[in-house]
Amino acid sequence: MNRRTVDVVVIGAGPVGENVADRTAQAGLDTLIVERELVGGECSYWACIPSKAMLRSAHVLRLARALPGAAEAVTGELDVAAVLARRDRFTDHRSDAGQVAWLESADIGLLRGSGRLSGPREVTVIGDDGQTTVVTARHAVALATGSVPVLPDVPGLAEAAPWTSREATSATSVPERLAILGGGVVAVEIATAFAGFGSEVTVVARSGLLGAFEPFAGEQVTAGLRELGVTVLEHTAVERVDRVGERVTITTDGGVVEASEVLVATGRRAAVDGLGLETVGLDPAQRLRVDDTMLVDGSEWLYAVGDVNGRALLTHQGKYQARAAGDAIAARALGLPVDDAPWGAHVATADHHAVPSVVFSDPEVASVGLTAAAARDAGLDVRVVDYEIGHVSGAALSRDGFSGTARMVVDEARGVVVGATFAGPEVAELVQTATTAIVGEIPLARLWHAVPAFPTVSEVWLRLLEAYGRPALGNGARVADDDEEAA
Repeated sequence: MNRRTVDVVVIGAGPVGENVADRTAQAGLDTLIVERELVGGECSYWACIPSKAMLRSAHVLRLARALPGAAEAVTGELDVAAVLARRDRFTDHRSDAGQVAWLESADIGLLRGSGRLSGPREVTVIGDDGQTTVVTARHAVALATGSVPVLPDVPGLAEAAPWTSREATSATSVPERLAILGGGVVAVEIATAFAGFGSEVTVVARSGLLGAFEPFAGEQVTAGLRELGVTVLEHTAVERVDRVGERVTITTDGGVVEASEVLVATGRRAAVDGLGLETVGLDPAQRLRVDDTMLVDGSEWLYAVGDVNGRALLTHQGKYQARAAGDAIAARALGLPVDDAPWGAHVATADHHAVPSVVFSDPEVASVGLTAAAARDAGLDVRVVDYEIGHVSGAALSRDGFSGTARMVVDEARGVVVGATFAGPEVAELVQTATTAIVGEIPLARLWHAVPAFPTVSEVWLRLLEAYGRPALGNGARVADDDEEAA
């Protein structure tokens, strides 16, 4: 058995763990990362990066076919092998050599193996070579182990060798028929990708699609999937799953679905199994509760960052939390107030009310902050403004037949935006302006001076503000449409 002592131990070398370690190492703390798989984590090899690479080519092809002139130039079909090869380049063929080199350049130590808490400030690691190393942290241990898929308790499902997002994003061939259980972001994106590859895709959802978003988002994505040839079975419960060889049968309360593969996309949970939480007085069955520096409630040294704490299961939010946690660990190690460190430490507050997210479906969905229903449930005096994005000149120019919806949710008492959702072709980039408005609590009166360039899709912001302001314009007042402006 080996023993060593460092300032900070981080369990998990995904983007979240890397960012914690980077902040503490930059502050001069001796930092060690423990990783049992690939440095770079789920996002780099099995989630965000490969899935978006798999989606992009078919999306561009559909866009070209929607534009006269470009459509006539498109003479071939999607080259799926080339798409998968491009995906593999983005994942470095699942080699983490580049990420390991970055750790070395950042002066962050790496110990490969499975790490678990074995006492206060102590982590025991069973290395890939079978060696046991007990690491003591002088200041902090940060858990950045992410999340794992939830497998619902459906008879026969576990025995049917189901895919999770990992198998889908690392597939080397395309199944003739793919059944997807679930109606969230993963289900929608994988359905979009494999429909683009030519699979016969069926989505089986217990309720509707994208239930966490504004209702119109799920409705438009459902219509978009059906236009791609996807069968969407809403409000359908799975009763059992059976596999015989290369054939999977999904029995639902509305009939039977036949498939070559079945993908489970019914949610994720914190990856805490075997993490040794009980050795430090924590119940593995209970959610890890943290403050805004990611310090676990009741602890002075244990941090839980990213998906593992359940606050916002998104890579960018996990990295945001990681920067806050790393700064807090460094400040406390140096005896400084967390909010008064020389490098400008901050705490993570935006994930309470301003979490941006994008669904890379066709149409896309981009949202941040509260839905209208959530805002009302929070007791806010809400005004909701909707606008058809296709009426904006920039949108109409971008593709023929552009259709989509922009929604702005306003807290009337403060005169600020508290939520925004966009559904339509290529709306992902619109969400950052909304995020800035919400985080900065910019009054609507000031947003009028953030003038969007013409003709861009961002002009939808002007249209939303005009729609919001119409009641105050007086009798007979109206807003000029784009054609009048262009004239």
